[in-house]
Amino acid sequence: MGKRQVKGLSLIGRMPQSGVTIYEKQGKTVVRTAHNSSRPRRCTLKQFVQRQRMRHSIALWHGLSLCDTMFTEHQSAYNGFVALANRLPAVFIEKSFMDSYASFLMPDIPVSEGKLLTVRQQLGEVDGVAALIANLDKKDIRQGMELLLYTAEQHGEDSLPRVKFKFRKVKTSELVETAGGVALVGEEFADLNKGWALVLVDGERCSTQGIVTQCTLYEQYTSQEALLAAAKSHSSRKMKIELPSDLF
Repeated sequence: MGKRQVKGLSLIGRMPQSGVTIYEKQGKTVVRTAHNSSRPRRCTLKQFVQRQRMRHSIALWHGLSLCDTMFTEHQSAYNGFVALANRLPAVFIEKSFMDSYASFLMPDIPVSEGKLLTVRQQLGEVDGVAALIANLDKKDIRQGMELLLYTAEQHGEDSLPRVKFKFRKVKTSELVETAGGVALVGEEFADLNKGWALVLVDGERCSTQGIVTQCTLYEQYTSQEALLAAAKSHSSRKMKIELPSDLF
């Protein structure tokens, strides 16, 4: 950008030393703060953790959005999901995974949000067989209501961890009555790479539910070592991640 005469002053297009950039837009001269590309952008530990958490929320949503979902307390299902998913533990991913949808199965991944009472669920056994047990009585599923089962499965395609989701409607005849409510019974509920959530739906209303799982793969990506490795991979000439000395 060349020089420009404005009321007798000679203005240079970019003046990093002075901290300003001057350019013309729609016939007007605009002055803004200059970006000195020789100085790396700084990112605090808190900012880095939040970016990693948000990245994982988006990756999880990429998989869950392929299913029918109900998040009725926000303007969009995406906003509702992210508001809940951002409460999950942060998982730290190295830069090589950043452009992919790397994701990890963990407890409490949200699959729905609504005004119906949350159904408490846990993995256990019924008569010695693995089961998903819920504090729900069959009579609570009134005419016109539906019970949906969401299944999440941890995959590792080409060394890329990814969670895949599916859902189906549960027939009342599938439910086994227990002392604490009802259960879905089967050996699949012993799979350590899967997680489940039952969602009660009544028209436009639903219960707020999160995944229950025994999968622990994600834990190795929540450690201090994982944080340091991820921060190191993201540090570059353009970005400097500021880590407290007590992390080393």
